[in-house]
Amino acid sequence: MYLKRKADAFLQAWKQSPGHLPLIIRGPRQVGKTETVRHFCQANYKNVVEINFVEKPQFKRVTEEGFGADSIIRLISRMDPSLRFEPGETLIFFDEIQEFPEITTSLKFFKTDGRFDVICSGSLLGIQRKRIESHSVGYKTDYFMRSFDFEEFLWSIGYPDDLADDMLKHMLKSRAFSKAELDKYFSLFMDYILLGGMPAVLSRYVERKTFEGTLDIQKQLLLDYQEDIQKYAEGLDQSKILSVFNSIPPQLAKENKKFQFSKVAKGARSREYFGCVQWLQDAGVISICYCLNFPELPLKGNYDESKYKLYLADTGLLVAMLDEEAAADLRNNQNLGVYKGALYENFVAEALSKAGYDLYYYKKETSTLEEDFFVRTADSLIPVEVKAGNTVSKSLRTLIASDHYPEIKEGIKFAHANIGKTDTITTFPYFCSFLLKRYLEKR
Repeated sequence: MYLKRKADAFLQAWKQSPGHLPLIIRGPRQVGKTETVRHFCQANYKNVVEINFVEKPQFKRVTEEGFGADSIIRLISRMDPSLRFEPGETLIFFDEIQEFPEITTSLKFFKTDGRFDVICSGSLLGIQRKRIESHSVGYKTDYFMRSFDFEEFLWSIGYPDDLADDMLKHMLKSRAFSKAELDKYFSLFMDYILLGGMPAVLSRYVERKTFEGTLDIQKQLLLDYQEDIQKYAEGLDQSKILSVFNSIPPQLAKENKKFQFSKVAKGARSREYFGCVQWLQDAGVISICYCLNFPELPLKGNYDESKYKLYLADTGLLVAMLDEEAAADLRNNQNLGVYKGALYENFVAEALSKAGYDLYYYKKETSTLEEDFFVRTADSLIPVEVKAGNTVSKSLRTLIASDHYPEIKEGIKFAHANIGKTDTITTFPYFCSFLLKRYLEKR
């Protein structure tokens, strides 16, 4: 059973674009890259030549006679004469290219040749990015694929494509949801918090219509990530990467969510560990939220590289990392306990990241002034607050009212609440966070 992805529309647009370049799909492991490409190929090409460099490492020899399209096709067909190469009707799919990033050197020649479409895909491509960039600069299109977002989750369980449009209309008109709508959406939101967006987890849930086995799959995915660290973390202390990764949930549970290496290991220093943080980010496993030097535009370059919060790229995996008592309380009683703020904040961070936002926060060292996230419009800076309840913090009001922050004229709050609006603060339920970018673009 195939579950619809947003990448489907991207792939169709890519194919229909005149003169399209070879495509590289990057992203963390097991987010559905291979399945999505196969689904696309079945519907759009007469012939598909799929080369998986993990399953068939012998195909790493296809560049022995050079990187030209003719020589590579000749060697592929020699190794597997059953494959068909029909110009204009064939897609060549190089999968798991983290095992053989050199194949991307051929993209230039396949583009020049022009007879075949080419897609490359693989996990942990952030780690190999520099090698790939040097091989294929100017001759590729990049697409970063993540786990299912909340909208894709709604599609997977049978809700129509236009449900998000209806939610967005409520947001644009500041029209509250009915009680029935709000209760239903919050129930779905809690299901998504527990399940996350990893395809294997959602497929099990959709097939059986229960949570049976989903936690086991999540825990196996976490073990797979740990195996990847042991396999691919060259030149870095693998135990340090694992320590950073495992330290994220308890640090998010603290009131001060700034990531502190002193809580990873006694005497740990940033210069010894930051490479581990970057490795996890490049692998697509985490997102980094940097602390702004000052809440003003521009955002890029206006942050302290030594101060940041870390979020899991998939909130369901964060839930699977919780201690057993906290996880049981969450599943049995929907009680988030000490992790309440962490899970809501991680969910919003995940939604913003999947919508294309870089993540920034602000904490003033000389006061209690602090804000969770910031996004921007063409000419203004908007603080975004995530509340476990439905109060408004003093910090949000201060940022809006103070003359010290002239680019901040309004704020947005995500809470366990309905849609509401004052002169300067707009409140949305948590589950609307995936629509924030569309809301700001259309209002």
